[in-house]
Amino acid sequence: MSHMGRSGPDGHDMIEVRGARHNNLADVSLDIPKRRLTVFTGVSGSGKSSLVFGTIAAESRRLLNETYTAYVQGHLPSMSRPDVDSLRNLSVAMVVDQERMGANSRSTVGTATDAQTMLRVVFSRLGDPHIGTSSAFSFNTPEGACPVCDGHGYVSDIDVDKVLDRGKSLNEGAISAPHTGVGSWYWQIITGSGYFDPDKKLAEFTEQEWDDLLERPATKLKKGDSKATYEGLLVKMRRHFLTKDRDALRPDLRAYVDKIATFAHCRGCDGTRLNPAALSSRIAGRNIAECAAMQVDDLAAFVRDLDTPSVGPVLAALSTTLDSLVEIGLGYLSLDRESSTLSGGEAQRVKTVRHLGSSLSDVTYVFDEPTVGLHPHDVQRMNGLLLRLRDNGNTVLVVEHKPEVVEIADHVVDLGPGAGAAGGHVGYTGDVAGLRASDTVTGRYLDHRVPLREDPREPSGWLPITGASLHNLRDVSVDIPLGVLTVVTGVSGAGKTSLVHGSLGRRDDVVVVDQSAIRGSRRSNPATYTGMLDPIRTAFAKANKVKAALFSANSEGACPNCKGLGLIYTDLAMMAGVSSVCEYCDGKRYTPEVLAYTLRGKDISQVLAMPVAQAQDFFPSGRVRAVLDRLADVGLGYLRLGQPLNTLSGGERQRVKLAIHMAEGAATYVLDEPTAGLHLADVDQLLALLDRLVDGGSTVVVVEHHQAVMAHADWLVDVGPGAGHDGGRIVFTGTPADLVANADTHTAQHLKKYLEG
Repeated sequence: MSHMGRSGPDGHDMIEVRGARHNNLADVSLDIPKRRLTVFTGVSGSGKSSLVFGTIAAESRRLLNETYTAYVQGHLPSMSRPDVDSLRNLSVAMVVDQERMGANSRSTVGTATDAQTMLRVVFSRLGDPHIGTSSAFSFNTPEGACPVCDGHGYVSDIDVDKVLDRGKSLNEGAISAPHTGVGSWYWQIITGSGYFDPDKKLAEFTEQEWDDLLERPATKLKKGDSKATYEGLLVKMRRHFLTKDRDALRPDLRAYVDKIATFAHCRGCDGTRLNPAALSSRIAGRNIAECAAMQVDDLAAFVRDLDTPSVGPVLAALSTTLDSLVEIGLGYLSLDRESSTLSGGEAQRVKTVRHLGSSLSDVTYVFDEPTVGLHPHDVQRMNGLLLRLRDNGNTVLVVEHKPEVVEIADHVVDLGPGAGAAGGHVGYTGDVAGLRASDTVTGRYLDHRVPLREDPREPSGWLPITGASLHNLRDVSVDIPLGVLTVVTGVSGAGKTSLVHGSLGRRDDVVVVDQSAIRGSRRSNPATYTGMLDPIRTAFAKANKVKAALFSANSEGACPNCKGLGLIYTDLAMMAGVSSVCEYCDGKRYTPEVLAYTLRGKDISQVLAMPVAQAQDFFPSGRVRAVLDRLADVGLGYLRLGQPLNTLSGGERQRVKLAIHMAEGAATYVLDEPTAGLHLADVDQLLALLDRLVDGGSTVVVVEHHQAVMAHADWLVDVGPGAGHDGGRIVFTGTPADLVANADTHTAQHLKKYLEG
């Protein structure tokens, strides 16, 4: 039960955690000051997320659900209580994480921050001609949406050649759509319609026959005693596949629609999503779609110039939201940018802006590495927002590795000393000065600096990029050196990813190792994804003289209740789905029969529960050991072999992919911010790994903001000078030493500051 407890050192009450044991937490007890900024540090896998998200935020959400009536609770997911003796003085927790924002195409930066709503109000009052209330300017309402595309901005249709083979006749099976094969009911209606010869090749159809086959509206046919309805193939398929919500389709049909559908810019509204009336109304020569397409920093200036007292409060609120987006380093976005296209870091910062506009106080805000994807220049801005949330009377809890964020903390909690089973203890709590003096890994590394390379490696050749113009790039040409470590840097939105992925990613001999989600990751884990599970299953089968298929949780040996997932997932349609541990197998994923078989005293679920470091001892040689060694090399020694891949952070996913690709010995590796989620101590290990790849003959190109990686590079490419239309150019190429000595870019200033300590 949550109630007022004792006060902190200066009269502020504390969140009291007693006996937390979630995941690897070792009976953790501590007090966290409320209305303060607390940063949680520690090596990857030390238990930070288990404490902050799995215990504090989870219990806050559960307690909030308990305040609703029994009827409402019946419609909410039942949440199990975290493994903790007691938690006191919790307030409502808002988790601001890096989960990508929903795939709904109707969600944009404008709708997610409410800026679009405020802009609509402004247009409904000041727009000329006046066309109605704010809903007349919304692409999510019938009054404002373009009637052609229904407010999506694009129209979908079916690619005829993906569902028909023009070289065949109907009798030869020319139609490949579901439920239309030779002999099917629909095929019988088509071939018996009398509109065409079923033995005639489609390529020989007349224009009328072609139109009848594809576009004829529903027509009653007299067939003997029965009346069948004939409908053109595309008419029928559009009705079945394109008018439905894509997410409502079965997964197999969804995949099929993705394969056959085409998406074209809507000519009715030119992609603006709005109807002609909404587009006709203008303020200072611009309509609402043109305003939503402007860069946020330009729109902020446009709104500032609208000095109209009648809508003063709305203009002030809109200005505050736009200025916050600029302040947080997102001034290069536009309000019409779809939320689903934002990176994890961008999505987190957009959510932060939404919370800044809230008048709630005494809320606990929980952040997961808010500086991911941020250049040091932008980290200062993020810090300002975290402090603003605190100064509004809120408790701010931040899981973070960057020293610049740790520095601004009122209170620090350091977990460790190691990862996995070697972690889960509180090594230090107190202020930053105390952390520096403490004998913890974080304390020792807080002032650690990676020096510039004294002797940068010489390129073995050059890889030219010419005329790159993707997104905001301005006809960029640059040579990337071969056989060395190149770091591409620049502020958020400068054009780094567009340059590297757009120009290098499509080449044959280049392996791109990014942080994107891994398909099918609910069933996948490091053992299945890296191919380790096959030799592990073979070893179990050999030791017990049974078939290997028994040891697959996706096959014969799977628990019948959870189908080998170990969890029961409940899809809540309107809300985020929830999962609970399968009671039948207790989360072990296998049948009792399979769990009776052992290998060197361990059953298959115990082996899959081992972290990589422990498994290295269990498998001293062979194929499994080789893969485990590579996972340890990329800093994932704490990862459990059976941990579902959908529970991994973007940085962890990237390092798993890197471990796999390392065996291939690629010519060129492209990495996207590999330090994401890495403790300062682990960054050194990553640098040693990158060196090994280069010394083994590979070219390594890294998009990165971390000054340690910049300092360690042989060659730097700095993109900028700013973001969006203020970026897109190469502002420096050369060695890090040359950058520090001679350049005056944002990167040069921050790298200089870093090296001076």
